[in-house]
Amino acid sequence: MSLPTDAELNAIGVLRRRLIEARVLAPVLEALSARFGRDEVLAIATDVIVALAETQGAELAGHAGGCSLHHFEGTLERWQADDALRITVKESTPNRLAFDVTRCRYAEMYRELGIPELGAILSCNRDAALMGGFNPEVAFTRTQTIMGGASHCDFVYSLTRAPAPAPY
Repeated sequence: MSLPTDAELNAIGVLRRRLIEARVLAPVLEALSARFGRDEVLAIATDVIVALAETQGAELAGHAGGCSLHHFEGTLERWQADDALRITVKESTPNRLAFDVTRCRYAEMYRELGIPELGAILSCNRDAALMGGFNPEVAFTRTQTIMGGASHCDFVYSLTRAPAPAPY
């Protein structure tokens, strides 16, 4: 048996992947929480998911052909597939990418599954770590999320060091 390629996994869409993951992880996390304590289990799950996201960020930069904010902006369609996110770009420069997410079907999905408290762990917590792997010189800030009850998520990615000048 050969493992599916990234292209094959991406063909099902990130929203569907998160649904599959949540349907498996939620009962596993509940069972482990009953035995070992919820706070400890969720802390471990968070650590694992953050580490995975950082690795996936580095892989994403390779697939995107670079690690600039322009390259990252070109990957946003992966998360928007199946109308999973509605995004309004507010700023797009070589040093800064800012956008609002005005609809998040990920949050809707976790609520429908009855596990809204796991949504941040299984999805939102990936965002900063993903960028850490994609380009560690980009700072990520977000002050609110739909998952947390806000009307929108406010994503801001800022290059912490100016890009090197192009060689002559």
